[in-house]
Amino acid sequence: MLIGKHLISGEWVGGDDSFENEPVTGAPDAFARGTVEHVNRACEAAEEAFWSFGYSSESDRAAFLREIATQIDARGADITAIGVKETGLPEARIEGERGRTVGQLRLFADHIEAGTYLDARHDVALPDRAPMPRPDIKLKQRPIGPVAVFGASNFPLAFSTAGGDTAAALAAGCPVVVKGHSAHPGVSDIVAQAIDAAIKVCGMPAGVFSQIQGGNRAVGQAVVQHPLINAVGFTGSLGGGRALFDLCAARPDPIPFFGELGPVNPMFVLDVALKARGVEIATGWAGSLTMGAGQFCTNPGIAVLQDGAEADAFVETARAALEGVAGQTMLTGGIASAFRQGTARLADAGEVEHVLATDGAPREATPQLFVTTAAAWLADASIGEEVFGPLGMVVTVKDENERVALAKALEGQLTCTLQMDDGDIAAARQLLPVLERKAGRVLANGFPTGVEVCDAMVHGGPYPASTNFGATSVGTLSIRRFLRPVSYQNMPDL
Repeated sequence: MLIGKHLISGEWVGGDDSFENEPVTGAPDAFARGTVEHVNRACEAAEEAFWSFGYSSESDRAAFLREIATQIDARGADITAIGVKETGLPEARIEGERGRTVGQLRLFADHIEAGTYLDARHDVALPDRAPMPRPDIKLKQRPIGPVAVFGASNFPLAFSTAGGDTAAALAAGCPVVVKGHSAHPGVSDIVAQAIDAAIKVCGMPAGVFSQIQGGNRAVGQAVVQHPLINAVGFTGSLGGGRALFDLCAARPDPIPFFGELGPVNPMFVLDVALKARGVEIATGWAGSLTMGAGQFCTNPGIAVLQDGAEADAFVETARAALEGVAGQTMLTGGIASAFRQGTARLADAGEVEHVLATDGAPREATPQLFVTTAAAWLADASIGEEVFGPLGMVVTVKDENERVALAKALEGQLTCTLQMDDGDIAAARQLLPVLERKAGRVLANGFPTGVEVCDAMVHGGPYPASTNFGATSVGTLSIRRFLRPVSYQNMPDL
């Protein structure tokens, strides 16, 4: 079922070197390792494909997206089996993520067929206008050309080979070159097979999609620096994303880098809600923190509370709930190791109390809970750095002014949450102007894990949540990343 090679312009290509995945159970599988030459071939094929695919009809591209979804669903059992083997995620999670992946492909098909994504505008000619006539001017959005997409470690389907970035780029008319993530090359292999089948069924140019597996750092650099690549989509760590962002900016022709990086997604529990529902909120927070071993970019790692007896009860409730959660397998051994290092860093920080310290097997993550004060948080920025996994930090504030000061000191976030009751409206109004400057999505009385794929969703935010705060990587608005406006003056329909 696994081919174990790169898909480049309709051909399955091997090489002189290989690597193996790191399965949770069973024997490892071998895959060809990518090279710079593979990147060159894929990018050249994508550019050639653009001259037809970039000018294809919305109906043809919509049919292509729907066929990809159909082909992925046809391989559902194989995808689930290899996904569980490689990542340790449960079957239900893999199957749910597959549903989201095919759903967003079909959503983009509907979206481009509606035509509104073109944002077409027309200023008709005014030949008799004084003192000067006005020409006829039309505007619409056009695809930018080949796009590179980096697969994400924590979403083997929804943010990887045929995930949101790929779906949006193909919908826009942009060929895609995927750099597969080494955490789940088997899933990427089977999904690439589905796309290859869809290309053949729909008669699309072979270079419209390529995928390169594995490879060293030079391969990733070659992708973002290739002169035929016009934009990059990335979901991953702050360090890795920032390095690629800098490479994009340093090109002779700088290109946009749409990176989703490292937020902590703070949750502000306002005073009335804390008093009335503190136990309920703490229990829900613990569940959100540990969902999927905390390996979500929207994991709400920080809870901000008014100091006092209610805060103490919140901490004790969260501690008890987290203590009952068993260790969970993490996506890779490297991610598990980084989680332990982040936990140790916070445990050694001054004025931070390690309320719950647990330990498990080497590739497992077990819940961790810390408590600190706003004063300590504001004095030491490292306390607020993301630790990817099931780790929560409670930050207590003395009063509303300190809560606002903490909010103003936040870096950019994907989400900020307000837990509030009717008596908290005044405090929420005070915080909201700050939070909407800090995040792409502001929630009330919920938890941010789980991102709805729809027209109104924004999954992005100011740096370091993402590298382009005016964009989203989820929802139909994400297609705008791969389009650019063109005006046509006195141009007949051609």
